[in-house]
Amino acid sequence: MTQPPARPPLPSDDKRWKLVNATMRRNGYAGHALIETLHSVQDAFGYLDETSLRFVAASLDLPVSKVFGVATFYHIFMLKPKGRHTCVVCTGTACYIKGAGGLIEGLQERYGIDPGETTGDDRLSLLTARCVGACGLAPAVVVDGEVLGKQAADTLVATLEELS
Repeated sequence: MTQPPARPPLPSDDKRWKLVNATMRRNGYAGHALIETLHSVQDAFGYLDETSLRFVAASLDLPVSKVFGVATFYHIFMLKPKGRHTCVVCTGTACYIKGAGGLIEGLQERYGIDPGETTGDDRLSLLTARCVGACGLAPAVVVDGEVLGKQAADTLVATLEELS
């Protein structure tokens, strides 16, 4: 009878690691629980850093390359801390045709960040999505979970400036 592989120690004394470990234990430390485990880490810490990816890989007995590959494949996972506010610009066909590129350019000009980046003061993260399911409102953005339709760069910047 073979023994299960030894589990790595928690990366720190932070109690949030116990929540992550509970997710893995509930799934029997099986590789098929990778996405659920990554969600658990991101829910607990806000993003996935190298330490967390290595811990998950060792705990689930998976190659780090596979864990990193899954974390970078799905846009829901963040590898850097998010800002206090998020702005997701839809780049689906309808939104793109109706001016999503101009929205992104306006935000780049005003805040000096590209999609996937956060302002230096951690106030705003700019993201893009292939579709937010609001094609009739094109170009659409999602600001802190609220869908805003028929946006123009100047009105979007004004909306973002009003956020505390």
